[in-house]
Amino acid sequence: MATDGLISVQSRHRASETAARLAAFVESAGMTVFARIDHAAGAAQAGLTLRPTELLIFGAAKGGTPLMQVAQGIGIDLPLKALVWEDAGGQTWISYNDPAWLAQRHGIGASLHAVQAAMRALLDDAARHAGSAA
Repeated sequence: MATDGLISVQSRHRASETAARLAAFVESAGMTVFARIDHAAGAAQAGLTLRPTELLIFGAAKGGTPLMQVAQGIGIDLPLKALVWEDAGGQTWISYNDPAWLAQRHGIGASLHAVQAAMRALLDDAARHAGSAA
């Protein structure tokens, strides 16, 4: 499912397992997980409830730097992010920004299409791995 540059993929696992599988895949691909933000835990600390919702922030300079060299403002959207969340029906999802949408947002032309395509392939592979039955 894709809406306004946001791609969402169903997971066959609970949110906590999906997030762990996603982080493991990212690290096995040679990237760094810079942060894991547990929004549900933050809500609980404030006395509020929120279904499982965890943001993973990850990347590698080799992928993002060429984009920032062309349009430094894209740094607001980098490193890459993926949100693992559970909907009201108990279904877990992995959502992430489409790199082509980010490139369009920041006016990056076709000259870096290969970088965008590689980022998209990586994100798609990560989501499939994290949410698959295997």
